[in-house]
Formats: sequence, structure tokens, C-alpha cells
Amino acid sequence: MTHPANLPIPTLLDQCSVKRTRGSGPGGQHRNKVETAIVITHKPTGVTGQASEKRSQNENLEAAIERLRVNLALAVRHESKTEGTPSPRWNARVKSKKIQVSAKHTDFPALLAEALDVTGGCGFDIAASAKALAVSTSQLIKFFKTCPASFELVNREREKLGLKRFS
Repeated sequence: MTHPANLPIPTLLDQCSVKRTRGSGPGGQHRNKVETAIVITHKPTGVTGQASEKRSQNENLEAAIERLRVNLALAVRHESKTEGTPSPRWNARVKSKKIQVSAKHTDFPALLAEALDVTGGCGFDIAASAKALAVSTSQLIKFFKTCPASFELVNREREKLGLKRFS
């Protein structure tokens, strides 16, 4: 089963409701009159992504989709095989045990979901997860730190299991 953060955007949007609304906060007359804020809700999970900082509805839609994909990566766990090979997308980003991807890249949410699924499957043992993903332990920690919410999620789960938090 494909993780929702890994779905093509048109397929993902078919599973979502999109609500257009007015943004709140400063911005004056334009912000109060025009519905440029976007809230996207993934119907199967209830996970949302929203954006209202731009004056363009299309730009806010793009930002909301990316936030939804990251939020899905954080919220939805799939059983992951911890042995075998990582996905072709993951392998394309790994060079010499280093993962090379920006948090702004369109592949980031899918890679984050894969890393979190593998880490969960390894009982949040970062060394075992890194080995399964063919990266170094420090690189996996660094990858999670690029999204502070994922780093906090990993630390929270480690604490529940009586494992040491990473700093």
C-alpha cells in the first residue's frame, strides 16, 4: 500500500476536500475581502495542510499541498520491512551513506514518510534504521532534524520506549 505522502498530487487531491477561506491576521482590506487562504483535509485520515500567507490562491494551494504531504508523513505510519532495500526514490538520494535532499524538494515528504516508517519498524532504534536505509546514523538524525516536527516525533517515541532522546 502506498503511503499518502507518496501519492501523485492529483491522486492525493482526489482523496481530499479543499476549503477556500479568508486569511486572518494583518493584511488590510485585500486580506479581508478575498478568499485566498486554503485548508486541505485528507478525508481518510483527517490530516490537514493549510496556507494563507500569499495573496495568490494558487500559491497558497501549492503551499497547503506540501504542508499536507509533510503532515501525512508525520501522522500516518505503515508497516515497513526493515530488511531488504530502501525504495528507488530513497536510493536515488543516498550517496556514500549520506542522504541529499532539501526539505523544500517535492520528494521530501515521501522520503520522510519512508524514514519514519522504517524507524518505527525498527523500534525507533536509529542505528538499525540507518542500516536498513543505507545511511549513517548521524545522517539519519540530521535528516530528521531538517523537519523539527519529525525529530520531536522520533524523540517522543524513543522516550515512550525508555530510550534516550537525541539532542
